[in-house]
Order: sequence, then structure tokens, then C-alpha cells
Amino acid sequence: MKQYLNAKWIGLVVLILFVIFWLIGVYWSSEPDTFSMETKVQEASTGFDHQSVAGYTMTTSLIEVTRTLLDKPGGYLSNDVMPPSIFLDNMPAWEYGALEMVRDLSRSMRNDFSRSQSQSIENSLLAKAHPKFNLDHRSWVFPPAESSYRDGIKLLEQYRQQLVDRSDADSQFYTRADNLREWLKQIEKRLGSYSQRLSASVGSSRINTDLAGAPNAKQSTPSADQRVVKTSWWKLDDNFYEARGATWALLHFLKAVEIEFADVLDDKNARVSIQQIIRELEATQQTVYSPMILNGGGFGMLANHSLVMANYISRANAALIELSELLNQG
Repeated sequence: MKQYLNAKWIGLVVLILFVIFWLIGVYWSSEPDTFSMETKVQEASTGFDHQSVAGYTMTTSLIEVTRTLLDKPGGYLSNDVMPPSIFLDNMPAWEYGALEMVRDLSRSMRNDFSRSQSQSIENSLLAKAHPKFNLDHRSWVFPPAESSYRDGIKLLEQYRQQLVDRSDADSQFYTRADNLREWLKQIEKRLGSYSQRLSASVGSSRINTDLAGAPNAKQSTPSADQRVVKTSWWKLDDNFYEARGATWALLHFLKAVEIEFADVLDDKNARVSIQQIIRELEATQQTVYSPMILNGGGFGMLANHSLVMANYISRANAALIELSELLNQG
């Protein structure tokens, strides 16, 4: 009887812990809501007109997106090694997608937005901040990823403060069409990759177009003329949430672009283009009511969430390419 009671109580404790971990996991897996970029910038710029300071809005958007990534429910989970975080995969995938967009923008701020031309000297603060965001997202000690990313935020805040200082001519941000186009080119490739990975959820035969239009070009190793591409069933939800995190971050960055580059967009008659991209990205953030990511095939009875996400991303990417071409026109 004593042994039965011991086994009974042990089983009860295990069940209670399982329920507690499950509830915590559900809460921590909730994605942060989108926020008003204009409101965030106004809160940060109390006492002066932020629109008169070039770069203030874009820098604030990078700071706020990264801070939300670290301070959302449960904090940063990708590098956790204890339960229940270690059993979660959707939110770490979401975090990685958002982090990739943070890395792309921080690189462009270092190499393009803060420099007037290719031969100009890079900003010392941005040169230090960019590597901080490139630390392995799963690093949990020496140093932990969160610590490195917070150091990057502090450097961005210092850079933002220097932009406000009229006596500091070394820290600059140039709202030029060519600078914006360089960043958009990076985003085009990123969204194109997500679209292809999501579309592969149902499997498809793809023709090799790697050397199309370049008859004299070479590649390192030969590849088949056609191959079947299909995402593993275990990776479907990871791909979906990574794309969802990336589009969440990009949505806020483009809202900042609409404010920061207003004169450039109006001059190129491109404001409506960026508004269309934002609308497509907002659609990617609609609530997923299914308890799991469904993978219905083609015109089958079940939904395919990956294909729906790929559709929105492809349309946003097409509009992004058109915007890039508009910016390239004189």
C-alpha cells in the first residue's frame, strides 16, 4: 500500500508539472502584437521634432523591434536549455526570422544609410553594433545571446543620440533613394527564399534555372536539370513561424521607411507602392486559429498554411521589386 501511494503521488506530481509547463509554453509561444511605429518614435523623441532628424525613425524602429524580441512573454527563448523552453520550437523559429531582419537592417545602416558614398568612413558605433546582432542566436553562455543583442541596442541608442546632436557631424544618416534601394535588394532575396521554402510544403518538380541567361557562366558542382523539392514534415511549422517572424519585423521597418523617406517616396511617386507592401505584410500576421500548421495538398479539403503565407510573401516581394525599380529611376 505504501509503495502504491508513493507511485501514485509521483505520478500526480509529474502530471501537475506537465500541465504547468504546458500552460507556460502556450503563454510563451504567443507572438507579440504589431505596434504603431509613429507612437514609439514620439515616445522616444519627447521634447523635439523627430521628423527633422534624419535617421531617428529608422534607428528607433530597429531598437524597438529588437527590444520586443527580447522582452516579449517569456523573453528570448532560442538559447534556453531548461524546460519548458527547450521543448518549444515555434517561438524560437519566429525569433530567428525576426533576428535575420534585424541583422539585415543593421548591416545596411552600417554600410549604406550612415555613409554618403563607398569611400566614406563607417560610423564607429554602427560598426560595433552590427557584430553584436550576429552572435549565434542559440548561444546561452560566454556570452549569452540576449546580452550581446542588448549591447547592440545600447550602441544604437548612442548613435541615435548623436544624430540629434547638431554639433556632431560624424554621425549621419542619409535618406537617399540609392541607400534605400540597397537595403531593399537584400530584403528581396530574403523574401524570395521564404516564398520558395514555404511553397515546397507540398512538394514540386523544379527546373534548374541557376545559370539561365548566362551561357558562359559556371557553377562549382553539377546539378540535375530537374529535381523534386519537398519540405520535411518536421520542418513545416518551423519554416512557417520563421517567415512569420521575419515579416513581423519587416512590417515595422517599412512603416518606419514610409515616415523616414517620405520626401523620397513622394518624389518617386512610390508611396502607394510601399503602402501596398505593408498591406500584404499585415495579412501575414493574421491570427492562426488552427492548433497546428496544416499542410493540405493542392486543392484538397484541408488548408495549407504554408502556401497561404507564401502567397502573401510573394505578392509583397513583387511589389518590393517594383518599388526598387521606381527608386532607381531618375
